[in-house]
Amino acid sequence: MAEQKLKTAIVIGATGLIGGILVKKLLQDARYGKVKIFTRRKTGISDPKLQEHLVDFNLIEMWQDKITGDELFSALGTTIKQAGSKEKQYLVDYTYQYEIAKAAAINQVLKFLLVSSVGANKFSPNFYLRMKGALDYAVSEMPFNRIVIFQPAGLIGEREIPRFGEKIGIVTANFVTGLLPLLKN
Repeated sequence: MAEQKLKTAIVIGATGLIGGILVKKLLQDARYGKVKIFTRRKTGISDPKLQEHLVDFNLIEMWQDKITGDELFSALGTTIKQAGSKEKQYLVDYTYQYEIAKAAAINQVLKFLLVSSVGANKFSPNFYLRMKGALDYAVSEMPFNRIVIFQPAGLIGEREIPRFGEKIGIVTANFVTGLLPLLKN
């Protein structure tokens, strides 16, 4: 029986809610021999499988050759409030992810997994959903062997900076699904 090659995972957004959980899961997964993360700040995670790259996302040309491996997980994102403007949010939520995906495709990464948003639609009148939909469409045109786009609703978990509006949405959704269990899915 042939020995299976261990995969290399690449993660962007590793300091966020979903990315942080994902990195921990990948480090525990025996199918992965290496987990490469690209981040602006240290995660504080110490593991022999982890390769942490501190980068400037505005200067991708300085490190794009390091975006190599089998699977790229993109969980990068911010809010308008954190970013300070729609333009700055677009830079993080669209431009950085698009440029990293493009570099990964050039570097022959086989699989791209993107955390998007429920309702993402490049024709939406809503800025956030239009931005997410445009990214979904743009990366779906890239030459990866496999592309997986996750479109979750509100993301539940402990955050460094609480999001009050998101908490209200989650409480409301839980209340409504409690009344109408068929809506739970």
